[in-house]
This record gives sequence, C-alpha cells and structure tokens, in this order.
Amino acid sequence: MKILGILNITEDSFSDGGKFLATEAALTQAAALLDEGADILDIGAASSNPDAKPVALQVEIARLQSVLPALKARGASISIDTFSPEVQRWALTQHPDYLNDIHGFPEPKLYPELAASKARLIVMHMVQTEGVAVRTDVASSEIFSRVREFFDRRLEALTKAGIAKDRLILDPGMGQFVGADPENSLILLRRLPELKARYDLPLLVSVSRKGFLRRLVNQPPDQSGPASLAAELFAQANGADYIRTHAPAPLRDGLNVLKAIGRNKA
Repeated sequence: MKILGILNITEDSFSDGGKFLATEAALTQAAALLDEGADILDIGAASSNPDAKPVALQVEIARLQSVLPALKARGASISIDTFSPEVQRWALTQHPDYLNDIHGFPEPKLYPELAASKARLIVMHMVQTEGVAVRTDVASSEIFSRVREFFDRRLEALTKAGIAKDRLILDPGMGQFVGADPENSLILLRRLPELKARYDLPLLVSVSRKGFLRRLVNQPPDQSGPASLAAELFAQANGADYIRTHAPAPLRDGLNVLKAIGRNKA
C-alpha cells in the first residue's frame, strides 16, 4: 500500500490553509511528510472545499512551480492535484508520477495528452460535475449506484481514448464530495470491496480530517487524527491500495503493527 502525503499550497484548505503557502514552508512540510513515511507527495495549489475562493490559473501554476524543482531534485514521487484542465495540461509538461482530479478527468479535449503521458491518473468521483465541492443533499440510498455509474462511464471514455487501464486509480470520493450526509461516506467505506471486485483497479481513499469523521467524534480538524486513522486503517483492510493523508506517521505505524500481528498466522 502507498501513502500520499497531502501538501496544500493554498490559502483556504479546510485543515491547514495558509500554513504552507510560502515556498520555504511548503518545502519544509514536504520534507516532513516524506520523513514521516509518505511514498508520494500529493500537491494541491487550489482548494476544492465548499468555502474555497477561486484561484487564477497563473497563480495555481506559480505555486506548483515554486516547489517542484526542489522536490524533483530530492527524488520525491509527485502527484499534482488539480481540477483545472489548463493546469493539468501544464502539469503534464512537468512529468509528474500521478495526476489527481476531483472530477475524474471530464474534459475529452485533454484525453490525447493524457494518453501520451506516463502519469498514473487518480480518477475521483464527485457529485458535482465542475468546480469546488458544494454542500449537496444526496440520498444515502443512491450514493453507491451513483459512484458505480460514474466509474462505468468514465472508465469507458478514458480507455476508448487510448489511456491504458493499468494507469488508472479509482477514488470514490469522501466527505462533501459525496454529499452532505455523513452516512454516504460510511457507505462507500463499507462497500470498497465491491468496487475492487467490479473494476479490478487500485483504489485510493482520502478521509483525513474530513467533516463526516469530525461530526462523529465532535472534534475540530487538528484534533481529528485518531478518527482519521481509524477510517484509514479500515479502508486499507477493505481494499484501499492508496491512502491520502495529512499524517503519514501514525498511518505508517498502524500499518506496521497490523502487519506484525498478522505475520505467521496459523
């Protein structure tokens, strides 16, 4: 299993907006995430939470460009997290290892460039078809079928465009991305094995500090580490191949303990 360490170079990310906006602070945080056990840095320069402000194309690219050379020089594995097709087009010229889109790459005009690249694509489901997350009521009885139908359509479109299936990673979405009802995220966590069986592709789960967990334990983002870790370990046990997290060290420790417990089982 691979751990993606979240690096937000943003003003208004819900959990750490503004903390790593300066280049030096971002690079220091990147080094900390790698030292804590992150296999991949997932770098976002424009927030996607419901309260996020729009970020100009040139600003988003400049924020990314400010850290990429140093991180590449260090040999870090890079994922660029952006839902802007224009920024994705620029990102491909930087040859990232992964490209992460909360809308799952909806723009067909970009498909030839995606097909020509070597980046693995994190295809995320979201109930909105464009822009940042919006607080939306989605019936819990509908959420799994919505995810399944989205992946059916998007995988067909991407593979028909010549994008190799083995480059794709599926993220069902969590938190506000799948509706205002916390139960929607819990349902998707419980049904990860069904997604794994249906698509036979790697799954990515990103639950770190999300509101549906904070509501369960009545804690603010900076106190929601234990709740996040519990959900992350559950996700890994139920088929997640990638976990995207703010806190790689507790997750790495938890995985090592579970591995030790399961070693040499009768």
